[in-house]
Amino acid sequence: MKTTRTQNLLATALATALTLVCALDARAQSEESEPAPAPGQFEAAPLPPPAQPFFVPDVPQSVVEQTQVRERWFTLKLGAAAVFDYTTFHQDADSLSQVGKQDDTFQVRDLRLMLRCTIGTDYKFNYFVTGVYKGFDTDPEKKWDLVDLWFAFPLGSPATKLIVGKTKETFDYEMVGDSANLPQQERVLNPFFVSRNVGAKITHVFGEEQRMTLSGGVFNDWWTKDQSLEESGTDVSTRMTGLLWDQPNAKRYFHLGLSGRYAGADNNTLRYKGRPESNVAGNYVDSGNLPADHAWHLGLEALWNEGPFSILAEYNRAWVDSPSKGNPEFSGYYITASWVITGETRPYDRTVGYARRVMPESRWGAPEIVARFSHVDLDDADVQGGKFDKTYLGVNWWATRRWKVGFGWGHTWLDRFGKTGVTDSFLTRIQWVY
Repeated sequence: MKTTRTQNLLATALATALTLVCALDARAQSEESEPAPAPGQFEAAPLPPPAQPFFVPDVPQSVVEQTQVRERWFTLKLGAAAVFDYTTFHQDADSLSQVGKQDDTFQVRDLRLMLRCTIGTDYKFNYFVTGVYKGFDTDPEKKWDLVDLWFAFPLGSPATKLIVGKTKETFDYEMVGDSANLPQQERVLNPFFVSRNVGAKITHVFGEEQRMTLSGGVFNDWWTKDQSLEESGTDVSTRMTGLLWDQPNAKRYFHLGLSGRYAGADNNTLRYKGRPESNVAGNYVDSGNLPADHAWHLGLEALWNEGPFSILAEYNRAWVDSPSKGNPEFSGYYITASWVITGETRPYDRTVGYARRVMPESRWGAPEIVARFSHVDLDDADVQGGKFDKTYLGVNWWATRRWKVGFGWGHTWLDRFGKTGVTDSFLTRIQWVY
C-alpha cells in the first residue's frame, strides 16, 4: 500500500513539475509557509495534532499523511495555498484626478501548488517548485506561471547552502519572509525589490545557537525575458541578520537586519513604482522610466517580540545612477505593531532570520490586532514620482494552523501633481495554506 501511494505521489509530482516548467514569468507573492525549526535544528519537525479540534474544520491528519512520502533516500511533501480578497475604495476628488477611479474588486489573490522534496541518504539536497494558477485573469493558453524552481545543496553542513534557480533575492524582510506570515495583508516597499529572480545564492547560519545569518547572491533573468545578457541588468544582494537577545521560553526576542542590493538596469532603464499596500489599486507612485546604469539599495530592519506583542519596522533607500535626472534618491519605511489577544506568538526561524506565522492553540483560534504606518517617497531631483503616507488598522483571525480571515482599513494621503488626494480602502481576505 505504501509503495503504491509513493508511486502515485511521484507521478503527480513529475506531472506537476513538467506542467509548471512550461511558464517562467511570475511576479506574484509567495504564500508558502512552514513552522519554525526548533533551536539548533535546520528542518521543522511535524507539528503534533492540536489538543482539541478547531472550531473551523481543517484537513484531517489522515489526509496530511497521505500527501507526504518519507523514504530513506527520498521525501516529498505536497503543499497548496489559496487566497481570496475583496477590496473596496472610497476616494476624494483629488485622489480621483491623480490615479483615476479605483474599482471595488473581488480577486483570487493566489492559488498555487507546491512541491518540497529531498533526495539522498548521507548527502541530501532538496528542491522546491511552486506554480501559481493564473487562468482566472490571463490568456487561457498560459494558465500556470512558475514562481519558484530552485535546488539547495548543503556545503559541508546544513548550516551552509548553495541555492540555484528561480528564487528570492537576499534583500528586504518583507520579501524574504513569506507573505502568509506577515501581520499586514500586503507589502509596501515593492519599489525597492523584485519578487523573484534567476541566479545563485549562498546562505549561512552561524553557531550552535543560530543567532546570526548571512546570505548573498547574484541574479540575472535575461533568458526568461527573451533579452540578451548585455541588455539585462544583473542584481547582487546580501543580507545579514542577528538576534541581540533571545529567550525562547519567554517568547521574547529582538532581531536586527542589514541588507544591500546592487540593481542593474535593463536596457539602461530603471523604474520605481508602487501601490499603497494593495494588489488591485493602481500605482500611486511611479518614477517613470529613468535613463540609468544602476542603483544601490540599502535595507534596515528590526523586529521586537514580547510574548503576544511585536513591533516590526523596516527602512529602504535607493541611490539611482541617473545623471540626466539629477541622480535621485528614493526611500520608504513602515512600522507595524501587533497584538495576538489570546497570547500566542510568532515563532522565530533562526535558519532564515524572520518570524513565522501565528499557530493558534485555542479551539477558537487566535485573534490579532494590527496597526501600521508606512511612507514611500519617489520625489527627488528631477523626478516627481509622488509620495504617500498610509495608516492601516486590521484584525486577523488565525482560525486554525492553515486558515486565516483578515480585515483591514487603510487611509492613504497621496502627494502628487500638486495635490493631496485621500483614499480609504477596505480589504477582506480569506487565506488557506497547506
